[in-house]
Amino acid sequence: MEEYLKIGSIISTHALRGEVKVYPTTEDVRRYDILDKVYVDSQTGKECLRVERVRYFRSLVIVKFRGLDRIEDVERLIKKDLLVAREDAIPLGENEYFICDVIGLKAVTDDGRELGEVKDVMETGANDVYIISRKEDPKSELLIPATKEVVLEISPEKGVMLVHMLPGLED
Repeated sequence: MEEYLKIGSIISTHALRGEVKVYPTTEDVRRYDILDKVYVDSQTGKECLRVERVRYFRSLVIVKFRGLDRIEDVERLIKKDLLVAREDAIPLGENEYFICDVIGLKAVTDDGRELGEVKDVMETGANDVYIISRKEDPKSELLIPATKEVVLEISPEKGVMLVHMLPGLED
């Protein structure tokens, strides 16, 4: 399992005093209100940045980091992902999973057939959709709705997603 979870991407600087614009990739954007520290990838590993303040503008989050007070200090952060350590992540509810823990799972039907591997998760308004790269033809994809009628069990520890294939899902 991933040690760090992505919560956003820095898309640009904001003004001249060290603020950055962040495109949030977390379900609950207000999680930024309780953020103390984040990480970005650097040449020497993960760099820890302390959050000084946060505010919201349209669909973006404006973040100011402690000690980075000029535009020149934050320009190097553009196009970097903001990460939190797994232990600092917002706790999940029952039957909720981090997307990074679902990607890579082997999709197996309740009758024992291996369908393939979860390659991506499409977030829609109604429910997520799991994109499965078919075992017999990795270039073709199978779309599995993340509903309790179809997805019977998700087990990141075992590396498996158990699914019940309803009529028409494989067509």
